[in-house]
Amino acid sequence: MSEVLTDAQKATYHEQGFLILENRIPADWLARIHAEIARFEDEARGVTASNDRLDLEDTHSPDAPRLRRIKLPHMISDVMRDLMYSDHILAPARDLIGPDLRLHTTKLNMKSAGYGATVEWHQDYAFYPHTNDDILAIGVLLDDMALENGPLMVFPGSHKGPVYDHHVDGVFAGGFIPADVGLDTADAVPLTGPAGSISIHHGRIVHGSALNTSDRARRILFYEMMAADAFPIMGSMTRWNGIEDYNARMLCGTPTLQPRLKDIPIRIPQPQPDKPISIYEIQKGLSKRAFDVARK
Repeated sequence: MSEVLTDAQKATYHEQGFLILENRIPADWLARIHAEIARFEDEARGVTASNDRLDLEDTHSPDAPRLRRIKLPHMISDVMRDLMYSDHILAPARDLIGPDLRLHTTKLNMKSAGYGATVEWHQDYAFYPHTNDDILAIGVLLDDMALENGPLMVFPGSHKGPVYDHHVDGVFAGGFIPADVGLDTADAVPLTGPAGSISIHHGRIVHGSALNTSDRARRILFYEMMAADAFPIMGSMTRWNGIEDYNARMLCGTPTLQPRLKDIPIRIPQPQPDKPISIYEIQKGLSKRAFDVARK
């Protein structure tokens, strides 16, 4: 029995690789998260370089702080941790990939009005290949999301296709140009909706996002998770500090020591570039880009 999703919604996800559930997160949760973001923006004042908590826009300055990511927000914000464990987030995930869920990572991606950094086309699975692909990301839209805000865009059905090469000159670069692999960006779909909606996208779907050209901030809080029987392949960028730590990342259900294997063509994201572990920095290794970069 499904908790929240209809059979039609589940079929759409499995066929297309994504869903939008409008008005999923109540307004009081959004207000609390907005207050947390203001706290981190204050923290960024006076900071001159990215650190283990905050990832700064290239256009950031201490007197005009611009964040592009709050790293691992569930570790530094009780509000965002509590939302992660709530049925607002976990119920639709259980409907799609089962009752036993393990956290992969969290992040709060931010695009300042008129400046927010682009994210080039990529597949999450290229960064962290696992023994199976019951892997998804739930994005909480913290602001009204329209096309001019630089929303997440996806290629419907691409989660059923190959895992594309994300390397340049033999080094992992975290992205690729769709035209180079026969994809037409006219086929990409923007994941838009009012604040409080959630997007769900499959770990293998091709996605990216353009510059925020609007006069409004665009913030999305991502919770990435997988079925408990999906284990990282050696060379994956998944954090591995032993089975005890891995089991401590269970979101709900029961852990297992029996990986489920699925025949998926994969590429290992190695060797890594000599850059900080951030998709924004890794993608600077791309020899060409599909999106305009942020303004100066």
